[in-house]
Amino acid sequence: MAYKNDGIRGMVPAEKMCENARKLRDTYKIKPDAPLFQKEFGFLSLEAWKKQGMPKDVPLRKLFGFDEPGNHYLTGLGWCEAGFMPAFPEKMIEDRGVHEVIQDKAGRYVLYFKGRRSGFMPEYLDHPVKDMKTWEEKCKWRLNPETPERYKNLQETLGKAKKEAATGKIISQQVVGGYMYLRSLIGPEGLLYKFYDEPELIHKCMKTWLELADAVISKHQEQVSLDEFFIAEDICYNKGPLISPEMIKEFLFPYYRQLIGNIKSRQLDKNRHLYFQVDTDGYAPSVIPLYMDIGMDVMSPFEAASGCDVLEIGREFPGMVISGGIDKRILAKGKDAIDRYIDHVLPAMKKRGGYIPTCDHDVPEEVPYEDYFHYRKRCLEFAGEK
Repeated sequence: MAYKNDGIRGMVPAEKMCENARKLRDTYKIKPDAPLFQKEFGFLSLEAWKKQGMPKDVPLRKLFGFDEPGNHYLTGLGWCEAGFMPAFPEKMIEDRGVHEVIQDKAGRYVLYFKGRRSGFMPEYLDHPVKDMKTWEEKCKWRLNPETPERYKNLQETLGKAKKEAATGKIISQQVVGGYMYLRSLIGPEGLLYKFYDEPELIHKCMKTWLELADAVISKHQEQVSLDEFFIAEDICYNKGPLISPEMIKEFLFPYYRQLIGNIKSRQLDKNRHLYFQVDTDGYAPSVIPLYMDIGMDVMSPFEAASGCDVLEIGREFPGMVISGGIDKRILAKGKDAIDRYIDHVLPAMKKRGGYIPTCDHDVPEEVPYEDYFHYRKRCLEFAGEK
């Protein structure tokens, strides 16, 4: 039937995919010596670069040689915090002179510089969930999958997704990961105590996470097949995981397994492989086997400052797609240092396949524009076939 290769009920043939989708899919297949997909994590440097002579009227994609997106994201289920609907009202809690305390959309009390909300790590002073009572009164009802506003733009959203699927793009469902979600509700320190003192509360929070994600994703799957399930987890710091492997297995993985199983069972394309990507800060290698055990295919962004070495990780886990890992500190050390670094990392990772070179987080303003431009010129040497 004609619809079998429409990107929804069957994969678009490679020759009919847009170039960027084909290139990214080759990366996900860990195809040795395939051209490296060109993208960047993000930037904190653009204002500084404008003062250093960066053209202001040239799109970044054209200026730096980035590929057009090879994927399309479905959202609505949170990312760095719970997917509340409605969100908490943002409001001033306290004026502290040069600082101010703001209630953010996730119900947290956050200390900011007055008049500045980005470009630095804010200080979280309080979180909404203290116990079962505050969970139910403040948060649980905001995660109701039957709230009509969640689906207000559903047909428009899915219409775009179907068009992108028809070009072969990877359709990726983004969801706040369980640890990131719990941390946004309870706070990083309070959460550690709750695992021991109130495990029932943790399981109720995670059951609600599962019910919401499953309901929204099921609506998406009525019209599209998903290529990727992508969670923002941030479960590591610079020495390893923030909670024990036993806690990960007890409080997170049962819900992940259930959701992934449900997604696979609903796919319109029954032969579609569902890639599972985990995004975590910090030193990640110690949790890679845990997540691979439940089907993880892709991990990002591999913070070099925390000791993540993509060459070493790539050798140890040859079946995993790696995104990130470029040491932004080296980009601030001049062209010679950049050249030595590129010559050390990119030829080996291109030969391996399955690697997307990006900085391990936003490019900082300490990196000069001229040196980042040089870095991008070097990266583009690996953008094509040999």
